[in-house]
Order: sequence, then structure tokens, then C-alpha cells
Amino acid sequence: MGGKTLFDKVWESHVIDSSLEKPLLFIDLHLIHEVTSPQAFSKLKEHGRSVRRPDLTFATADHNVPTKDRDNIRDLLAKKQVEFLVDNCKEQGITVYDLDHEDNGIVHIIGPELGLTTPGKTIVCGDSHTSTHGAFGSLAFGIGSSEITHVLATQTLPQSKPRTMNIHLNGTVPEGVTAKDIILKIIGEIGTNGGTGYVVEFTGEAVTNMSMEERMTICNMILEAGARSGMIAPDEKTFDYLKNKRFTPTDEDWEIAVRNWKQLYTDPDATYDQSITIDINELTPQVTWGTNPGQVVSINHTIPDPDIHQETSKRNAAKTALEYMELEALTNISNVNIDKAFIGSCTNARIEDLRSAAKVVKGYKVKPGIQALVVPGSYHIKRKAEKEGLDQIFKKAGFEWRDPGCSMCPGMNPDMAKPGERVASTSNRNFEGRQGKGAQTHLVSPAMAAAAAITGHFTNVQNWNYKDRGDQENAAIS
Repeated sequence: MGGKTLFDKVWESHVIDSSLEKPLLFIDLHLIHEVTSPQAFSKLKEHGRSVRRPDLTFATADHNVPTKDRDNIRDLLAKKQVEFLVDNCKEQGITVYDLDHEDNGIVHIIGPELGLTTPGKTIVCGDSHTSTHGAFGSLAFGIGSSEITHVLATQTLPQSKPRTMNIHLNGTVPEGVTAKDIILKIIGEIGTNGGTGYVVEFTGEAVTNMSMEERMTICNMILEAGARSGMIAPDEKTFDYLKNKRFTPTDEDWEIAVRNWKQLYTDPDATYDQSITIDINELTPQVTWGTNPGQVVSINHTIPDPDIHQETSKRNAAKTALEYMELEALTNISNVNIDKAFIGSCTNARIEDLRSAAKVVKGYKVKPGIQALVVPGSYHIKRKAEKEGLDQIFKKAGFEWRDPGCSMCPGMNPDMAKPGERVASTSNRNFEGRQGKGAQTHLVSPAMAAAAAITGHFTNVQNWNYKDRGDQENAAIS
């Protein structure tokens, strides 16, 4: 019998009944938020059911909440959704991190930082970017409202077994290149359907050298290649990150947990259904130009000509994207000006993201006429950033410093772009209207978004003039 992949080990340890058309999985952790849970709670009440394991369910308000003036939610639907979440959680005995709670934040950020996310777990949430948690060696994926109801009622979920894919990153990460650039490169290479039907395991020296925050970024966005989820085998970095978190085991239980977690790796003789190697030795910062994350180029390149595509569907999609984005083919992406810069989202709102952006910002000013927002992913991150003085760097430069939330990413709260406004965004999707009707979104890393806010256009941070002092004015930047 052949070896097993990391995915196989987690999957098989959670199958309750494999005789069904869809195997029934036990779910270790269920995360919920205010937008996709109301229908599920209503359905539960309709059938006279209660939550099966409230101790394994945790809730937060993040998607449609304001990131300033939080005590006054003006959108009546948003206000009602938050109230409905809180009331139902209290009624069912579920822990809920409301807007004024010190642990409030984006659902995929608070899970890891509180230690709810640990290796080997099955984790679900009514949000497609649940795959973020796979960075810890868990099997994590998004579910719909009917599935949320099923998990609330039974703590189980019927699931078809996905196939496995290995994406091996060959080489070392160049200076100035981030996990965001790597995952955008991957999606550009394999396409937005390249991972459909697969759970992807990331391997390679570059992955080993990544911090946990960087690993979360690539697992977060593999969804944009159509994958069911992303996974990375846990290692000493994983254990160091999780040690002494609020919900992780302690003392002897910790030692036992680590011994078990160390078994979560792909066996040397295991095989994947598909394997891909991507070289990142020469990778440069990436910028999307179109209306999906796969339409991406290097900061040093031009926007591609749609006619390079032999397939009619791809050629037409590129033309449509350029028309929506109001861009011309063969334009240098570095010549594209922006109106807004957004640093935040479950992809890039962790402390390391804010540090990298602050390093770029220090000593500079946001270009007049550009609105720039920094939205920490949680109150824990916000407090840590303020303790380090990052908020002062941003505010002195002209950035707005906000309270945590999904903010501009989903386009369902006050932080939306206006029609025709071009946004340098650290979020995960650049679909038409994603950040507001008619908004034009370009996905970039936090450092790249910060640089664009200062220069007014997309700029290669590999050539950035970093300043040590915070009292200098803008200088010429190549």
C-alpha cells in the first residue's frame, strides 16, 4: 500500500461514514459571521433544532461592518445582521466576538491568532477564503448556507472527496517579492480554473522559509485558482506560532498535540493526482490588470495584448476586461495611475503586512488626491501595530487608520470605491464591481499598495528608496 498525502491523513481521520454517496465528515471547528449565518439560524429554528456543538462554533462580525463610527451602523440590513448574529449566538451558547469585543476581527485572522486553528483539524466557514487555515496543516474550506445549517445541527458535513495537487515552488524568494506576488504568479500560471476539484499542497524551500503569515496568504488565495483548499504541512514554525495561544493545549497536552501534529506530512512514497513546479528565482512584484486574479503581470511588464490568446474565449475575456478597466494593451503597468489604496482584508491585514507597508511609507506622504486606507485584520493586530508606532507612520503620511473589518474587500460596507475609481488593493478579488459598482481593482502586495499611494501609480518596490527618518518629504522615485 502506497504512502499518504497530508490531505489523505486529515481526510481519513475525519470520515464518519464512507458508504454514503458523499462521505460524511466530522467538523472540528465551525466559524461563522454575520452575512452567511442568518439563513442557517432561521432554518435551524424552522426545524426546531439546536446547535449540536456550540463549543466548536465561534462567531465574529466582520463583513459588512463599518471600520469607523462603529457604534452607528447606518445600513439597516447590516445592523440587523449583526444583531441577529449576536442574539442567536447568545441563545445557542456560541462564543461571539461582537464589534466592541477585544477579540473582534476578520474571521480568517482571529482563528489562527486565538489558537482556534490548529494542525489536522477540519475547519469550515460560510466564506470561500476559509482555505487560509490550511496554512496550519488543517483541511479548511468554505461552505454555503444549507451546509452551515447542517454543521450547526449535526457537527458533520457530507463532502465529495477532492483530488490532490502539489504545487512545488522551486528557488528562493527575491528581495522585494512577497507571498502575495507568489500566489498571484501561481494563479497567472495555472489559470482561475487550474485548481478546480483539487486540494493543493504547497511545498518547496520557499514555502519552508515562509512565515506563518505568508503561508496564510498563499493558502487564502489558492481559491482564486478554483481549488477547494490549500494546505501546508505543519513544522516548527507552525508550533512556535501556536504555542501559548488562548485555545491551544497547554503543558502535557501541548506535548501530546505536537507529537500528533508532527505526523501530518506527505509520505515520501505518496503520489498526488497532479504535480506542478513553478520557478520563483526571477519573480518580481505582480500587479493584476484585468477582472480576475489570473490576469496579472510583472510590475516591469506591459499589459498584454488580447490577441496573444489563441482561444477565442480567452481573447474575448481579455478584451472585455481591458474595456471595463479602461486600459490599453501594451501600456506599461507602471504608468497606470490610481485613485485609492487599500491595505487590509483576510489576505493581507496581519502585523507583518502592516510592517512591510509602513517600511515603505515611512518618511513619505500620500500623493494629493489619493485616499489611502489601512485596516488591521483584528483588534489584536491593531493594538500591536499601535504599540509599535505603525499607526503614527501611516497617519503622518496621510493614510486613514481604521478599526478592523473586511472593509473594501467585499464591497458590502461603507468602504467602497466609486464608479471609475482605480484601487491598488491588497485584497483577493478584482472582479467587476467587487469593491463597488464600476470600481477598477488591481491586486498587489501591501508594500506595492503603499508605494502606489505615495507615487500615484504602480511602482516597483524593489527600487524603492527606503528612509530611516520619518520627517523627510517625498523624493524622486524611479
